[in-house]
Amino acid sequence: MRIHDLKPKIKTKNVKRIGRGGKRGTYSGRGLKGQKSRSGRRIKPALKEAITRLPKLRGIKFKTLRSKVKAINLGDLEKKIKGNIVDRSILLNSGLIRKSDQRIKILSDGEISRAFEISGIAISKKAREKIEKAGGKIS
Repeated sequence: MRIHDLKPKIKTKNVKRIGRGGKRGTYSGRGLKGQKSRSGRRIKPALKEAITRLPKLRGIKFKTLRSKVKAINLGDLEKKIKGNIVDRSILLNSGLIRKSDQRIKILSDGEISRAFEISGIAISKKAREKIEKAGGKIS
């Protein structure tokens, strides 16, 4: 036995060489027309980079149509509002909310010393307690 007589135990698998004519027909396993069927095809680097940056997510792809709640703290009411009456128009004039803010809620962060009269705005439980403790009204 000589070296040229030796053969490996595992046979090597033939790799499919595409696009060289022969027994696979005219398209040679590449499909029909288009950039992917041509020789030397490449995706432009800029396009490839844009594709890789896209998030690969599954499921819901759109944000909910429901608007987010704009939170306002009691401390902000104390600082920004001069009078005792608080409603949507006064919050808009004071700059605490925007015209596009549809849902507003007052939260309990901060302290108040005045008795506010609040109407037409959602209020948290703790904020309600603080306002009523200071002598305010909620309608």
